[in-house]
Amino acid sequence: MAQFEPGRLHIERHALDKNDVSYDISLTYEVFQDPHKGKGMQFRMHGTIQGKTVDEPFFLPKEEAYNFARNVTQIAEKYGIPKALSSIGSIHKHYDLMFEDVRQQLNMKSGDAVNPEHFE
Repeated sequence: MAQFEPGRLHIERHALDKNDVSYDISLTYEVFQDPHKGKGMQFRMHGTIQGKTVDEPFFLPKEEAYNFARNVTQIAEKYGIPKALSSIGSIHKHYDLMFEDVRQQLNMKSGDAVNPEHFE
């Protein structure tokens, strides 16, 4: 199950058997001005994964904010979700809504200039 509202995505899954995974996490985000990387999005992934408490904040500069799902997948794997099951495909439409919200909040447009130093 997934629920989206601007600034927050909640994802919940209950294991169906001992080989399955369970999680109950929220991904919250807001525009933030980092003193070194400039304007971007401050994310926080919190809740539980496989019974372990998760509270992982991460910042992505404006140019990288589109790639939030990569960070979410890495965090999920860090807390025990197997690589084969960490795909976000099952909640793709919710990520699309979040992606659009991030784009609007950061006033991002196709063709915007990027700072290559943010990718180093």
